[in-house]
Amino acid sequence: MNLALVVLVAAAASALAAALGVLPLIARPRPPTAWLAWANALAAGMMIAAAFALAEPVPGASSGAFALGAVLGIVLLHGSRTFSRTEGLALNRLDAATEQYGHEVLLVGTLHSAAEGVAIGAAMASDAAFGVFVAVALALHNVPEGTLLAAVFRSRGVSMVRAAALAVVANLGQVVLAVASYAVVATAPTTLPWALGFAAGALIYLVMVDLLPDSYAAAGPTSIALAVILAMWAFSLLHGVLRA
Repeated sequence: MNLALVVLVAAAASALAAALGVLPLIARPRPPTAWLAWANALAAGMMIAAAFALAEPVPGASSGAFALGAVLGIVLLHGSRTFSRTEGLALNRLDAATEQYGHEVLLVGTLHSAAEGVAIGAAMASDAAFGVFVAVALALHNVPEGTLLAAVFRSRGVSMVRAAALAVVANLGQVVLAVASYAVVATAPTTLPWALGFAAGALIYLVMVDLLPDSYAAAGPTSIALAVILAMWAFSLLHGVLRA
């Protein structure tokens, strides 16, 4: 199978996994804020582990290029958040029933997925098996993230099916950026450390700025830290199984 097609299918499957996030809402249509904080923490743990996996040295590549790529990822993501006026937006306000807030949450989810798409595309260009692993890990990450997005949409009277669809829509940028990143790196292999660094820096930025601050406030640092560690352990376990 053409590797570009593999990238497309893997990224699309990862995006579709966000729809599974509505399942907890069947039992609890309006989940406690702590549930959303733990969902954020699980997603954050997967992101941190993915960023560290992307940081594995590329043979013959400059570590300086990776570091500069990471800085570029942080700067561009911060700039996009500032330009879109979504910096510091709380992602768990189920009582903020305004249409604007729903649009802002959808936009933030789209920015998240863009960084994840670069991670999948760059990882796939580095090694196909590693790329599939990153896509699977980010698919697992998209489930609790989908729960958070769907809960926000449901609190605004959106149907369960539409909430699931919107959670997937927020991740469509992941598919586009995965294919684009893979195409760029496949055409110009010297850009690989830059792309890997960009993805790693962007993922860490999202964790530190978006996912963890609100989670600490909603559920306390201890339970959030445990959830993050659990997600990182699951990532490492999955990595070991796929490498075996």
